[in-house]
Order: sequence, then C-alpha cells, then structure tokens
Amino acid sequence: MKNRLKVARAELNITQGELAEKIGVTRQAVNSIELGKYVPSTVLALKMAQLFGKSVEELFQLEEDD
Repeated sequence: MKNRLKVARAELNITQGELAEKIGVTRQAVNSIELGKYVPSTVLALKMAQLFGKSVEELFQLEEDD
C-alpha cells in the first residue's frame, strides 16, 4: 500500500512525533506507516484523513500486489 503521509505532513508542517501525538500512536508507528511497513487500521486511517482534511483514498492507495 502506498501512502502520501509524508507529503501531507509537510503541507501542515508537522513532524512524525506531532502527528503521532495527535492520532494517539508512537512516532515509530507513524514512521512504519510512512515506509509502508505497517498498514494502519481503518480507525487510524480515518483519524489521519480527518486531521489532514483529506479522504482516506487521497492518503492511501492500493498497489497491484496488495
């Protein structure tokens, strides 16, 4: 699964740590999601989408092998 979290964070000028605090996870979890090592739960994806003012589909895209 591809994601645009790093771009979305840059648009709001917030760090991984700040994002983690806002959505209730660790900075390491945010890093793992950005690197594609961890797929967030639906609830977590919805929290991020709401925070960034985007749809879940704008932040996350399935890849062919997903």
